[in-house]
Amino acid sequence: MFRPENVWQGVSVEDERVIHRIDDLRRVPAYTRFLSVEPLIGPIDNLNLEGIHWVIVGGESGPGARPMKEEWVRSIMQQCKDQNVAFFFKQWGGVQKHRNGRMIGGQTYDE
Repeated sequence: MFRPENVWQGVSVEDERVIHRIDDLRRVPAYTRFLSVEPLIGPIDNLNLEGIHWVIVGGESGPGARPMKEEWVRSIMQQCKDQNVAFFFKQWGGVQKHRNGRMIGGQTYDE
């Protein structure tokens, strides 16, 4: 199967209601497959990351932004670690996202 290195394909997964999108992504013959878990609006505790190379997590921002819980982020971060998948934490989000930053426990995650 031909997979050019410049072809990256991703899918948004905001919570467990749409986790089935990951199965669709696995069927795409992309060189790099990634999940955009943003805005994270609910827990995702049973990720099968087989065939996924990178997970980006972030909170919703702007007026009406829904809250994101730290335990949801940490759960995804641990699942990535357990399954050898790169993890990138983009932001906590919020109405004024610049005030909330992008650190988890005093550390940035830029894999």
